[in-house]
Amino acid sequence: MATMSWDLGIFEQAIRAYAHFRAPIADLKGPGANILGDHFSPITALLGPVYRLFPGPVTLLVAQAALFAVSAVPVTRIAARLLGRGRGLAIGIAYGVSWGLQRAVDFDFHEICFAVPLIAFSLEAVIRRRWYAALLWAAPLVFVKEDMGATVAAIGAVVWIRARRDPERGPRAVPLAVALMGFGIAASALALGVVIPGFNGTGSYDYWDKVGGGGEQTGTIPFGTALRTLLWILLPTTGLLALRSPLLLAAVPTLGWRFLSHDDHYWGTDWHYSAVLMPVVMLALVDALDRVRDTDRPWLASYARQLPAAVCGAALALSSSMPLYGLTQGATYDKSPQTRAVERLLDRIPDGATVEANVGPISRLTSRCRVLWVGATQGIRPDYIALQEPPERTERQVIEYAGQLHPGSSYTPVGSTSGYFVLKRG
Repeated sequence: MATMSWDLGIFEQAIRAYAHFRAPIADLKGPGANILGDHFSPITALLGPVYRLFPGPVTLLVAQAALFAVSAVPVTRIAARLLGRGRGLAIGIAYGVSWGLQRAVDFDFHEICFAVPLIAFSLEAVIRRRWYAALLWAAPLVFVKEDMGATVAAIGAVVWIRARRDPERGPRAVPLAVALMGFGIAASALALGVVIPGFNGTGSYDYWDKVGGGGEQTGTIPFGTALRTLLWILLPTTGLLALRSPLLLAAVPTLGWRFLSHDDHYWGTDWHYSAVLMPVVMLALVDALDRVRDTDRPWLASYARQLPAAVCGAALALSSSMPLYGLTQGATYDKSPQTRAVERLLDRIPDGATVEANVGPISRLTSRCRVLWVGATQGIRPDYIALQEPPERTERQVIEYAGQLHPGSSYTPVGSTSGYFVLKRG
């Protein structure tokens, strides 16, 4: 019962549909809403077969963690190859417990779990001068999310910069890198201008109002907030040495739309928005460490030698206030009596029922029921209403609220416990 449940429920509805060869309808976004009209993330269909075998929200969380874990392979491998086994392992540990990955694992499920390993394998290939592999790993990013096309273009720019200095294999890769840049931009434009509006009931892209000062935003992100976030991204992870590597260009699109959006939620160290930056900054660090190995500046050489151990220590130290610390506490592995009581209550809702719910019960129901967001059923009268409410809310108040949601319908209580209420249409 610890998950935020909202995004996890939406993605489970879409992936559950993929698993049964249906259109990715996410009723939590509105009855009959196709998820491709919200974000262009068809790559999540790859989890359909796994979900078919192991249906449930835990499957998505395990798959996400596994994809993040896989991304540690190229980071650690190239670090050990260039810097030696010990320092390479230190870089790998620092990456694996980096705050960006920890926050993403802790906060629901998101499509960017596919982007993280693709970026890691692509940039590893760049460092190894395997230009074709770098381009091929980057190209599928356009199927992760509509904004990833800009990251594809940025990786194409990195390949273009580096390949021009490779007289042996570079000349043939340069035009392909330019083509990848065009492909990424065109793919994003197509997704934003054609595909998403085509699947969206309003014929538009719902997130345009997050650009600039529109929507429910402050309009301006304080300079201190932006600077603090940038330092979190670069200082404890790379000691700022990553700034010496052109690989850092791959982080520019993600940081760019954050600056353009001015949405408070996109800043700070919470949520999942920094996960895609972790492989970029860590591999930029590896590249920078390799590039300064023969420097004639003694202070820089000394700093570079000590940096892998320093970033590893910083990552482990920060973990004491991060989600990973919960794994050291016994209470993490205990299921409370309150949780068991809530599970028994929600189990009284039969499979296949239509349920109107708020954030608490969602992920406990989406694997077996049609779940609609509270207050957004668009005329559908659900069989059940499941709500998580503040402690002071009474059963009578919840019944009255159900009457306000669906005038003319009668809902009777099935039960309540620990702030959870289930009502059945009579």
